[in-house]
Amino acid sequence: MTVHMLRHRITVAGWLAATCLLCLELSGAEKPNFVLIVADDLGYGDLGCYGQELIRTPHIDRLAAEGIRFTQAYAGGPVCTASRAVLMTGLHNGHAPARDNVPHYQTYLQDGDVTIAEVLKQAGYRTGGVGKWSLGDAGTVGRATNQGFDTWFGYLNQDHAHHYYTEYLDDDEGRLELAGNSQSHKHYSHNLLTDRALEFVRGARDDRRPFFLYVAYTLPHFSSTSEDADGLAVPSTGPYSNRSWDKRSKKYAAMIHMLDRDVGRIVQLVDASELKNNTLVIVTSDNGGHASVAKRFNTSGPLRGFKRDLTEGGIRVPFVARWSETVPENHTSDEVIAFQDMLPTFAELAGSTMPADIDGVSVVMPLKGGKLEQPHEYLYWDYGHCRRRYDQAVRLKHWKGIRAGRGNEIQLYNLTTDVGETRDVSAQHPETVQRIARIMEEAVTPSDRYPIGRLYTGSPLWTPSSEGRPD
Repeated sequence: MTVHMLRHRITVAGWLAATCLLCLELSGAEKPNFVLIVADDLGYGDLGCYGQELIRTPHIDRLAAEGIRFTQAYAGGPVCTASRAVLMTGLHNGHAPARDNVPHYQTYLQDGDVTIAEVLKQAGYRTGGVGKWSLGDAGTVGRATNQGFDTWFGYLNQDHAHHYYTEYLDDDEGRLELAGNSQSHKHYSHNLLTDRALEFVRGARDDRRPFFLYVAYTLPHFSSTSEDADGLAVPSTGPYSNRSWDKRSKKYAAMIHMLDRDVGRIVQLVDASELKNNTLVIVTSDNGGHASVAKRFNTSGPLRGFKRDLTEGGIRVPFVARWSETVPENHTSDEVIAFQDMLPTFAELAGSTMPADIDGVSVVMPLKGGKLEQPHEYLYWDYGHCRRRYDQAVRLKHWKGIRAGRGNEIQLYNLTTDVGETRDVSAQHPETVQRIARIMEEAVTPSDRYPIGRLYTGSPLWTPSSEGRPD
C-alpha cells in the first residue's frame, strides 16, 4: 500500500466523525439538490451550445441559456473508468484508484475510498444513480450501493455497459432480468435508465430530503458487441431518417437526440416538482468524442484529438450547469475546472466535510459566475499504465505539456493562442518544460494495480486487439 493510500485510509474515520457533527449543526438549513448527468463519449463539439450545427440539442442548449457554460472544463481522464474514478473520489488521475479501463477488475473502489455519494449521504442526502458505474462489480466492495448510493440501476461492469440490448441490468443488490433481449431488441437500456431516473426524482420529491441523482448515461458510446455491424445501436434514426447522410451518421445523430431529449425530461420533472430553484443540474461528458464519429459532425470542435488522447480533444469536455437564482443566466466561463472538483464543490454546498488529501478544489464561485478562489497549481492526466504506451499530460496555467510515451520529449502548447495544439513551442520555453517534467514525475503515486509498462492480459475479456475496441 502506498503512503498516499495509507494516509487516505487513516483519515476516513476522522472524516466520518467530523461530517456527522457538521451535519447536525446544519440540519435545519435548506440544502441544494444535485442532478449530475454524465454522457459517455460526448465530444466537445457535439452540442449546439458548443458549436454543433447539424445535430439539434435544444434541451441542453436551453440549460446553457438558463445557466452557465464552461469552455475549459476537463474530464478526469481520457477513458471511462479513469474519468469516473476521479469524478467520484476527488483524486486526480495520478492518485485515483482506477486509472485506465484495463485492468479495471483489479481496481475497484475499496472500503477506504470516499465517494461523492458517501459525502452527501453523511450530510443527510438521499442518493441514487443510474447507468454506467465501472468502479465495482456485483459481489465486490466497490459496487455502487457499497459506496454511498442508496440505490443503483444499470451497469456495474465496465464492459457490460457496451450492450444496449442487454440480457439484464444491475438493480441495487439484484438484477432486472431481460431474457432474450439481445435477440428481440425489446428493451433499449437507455430508456430503462431514464425511467428509473424519473422514478428517483418523484420519490425524492415526496421524501422531502435533499437528493443527489447521478445519471451516468451510456449514450452516445459505440457498442463493442455484435448488436450492429457499424458499432452504433439505436432503436430509430429519427428525427434524422430523411437526411441524405450515410446510415451511421443518422444513427449517431439519433443517439445525441435521445440523450438531449431525456436530459430535457429529467429537467422538466425537476421544474414541475417545484424543485427548480433549489436544484443544481450539471450536464457533462466522461471524456472526449470517439475518433470513429462521422467527420461531418466535428465531434471535437476546435480541439485536436479524441477519446484516449491527452490532447484537448480527449479530455476537455462540455460542461453546462443550471441552478436558478444562483447560477447566472446565459453566462460563459473560461475558468479552468475539472472532475476532481465536483466532490469538494458538492461538499461545500451541502455543508459536509470533505475527505483529506484530495486533489480537487471547490468551484462554487465559478458556478456563480465568479473566479476561482483557489486555482489549481496544475492539472494532471495519464493514460496507458498497462498498455503499449504510457502517456502523460499536465496543464500549468495556460501551458499544456504532453509526453507521448515514457522517455520521449515533452511537447508544449500555449492554449491561450493555440487551443488546437498545432504549434509545439517547447524549444522556446525550456524552463516551463522542465517544470512540467518534474510534475509528471511527482504527480503519480505508484500503484501495484497499475504496473507501468507491463501489458495487461489478465482480464477474461482482453485480447491482443482489445486496445482498438471502443472502450
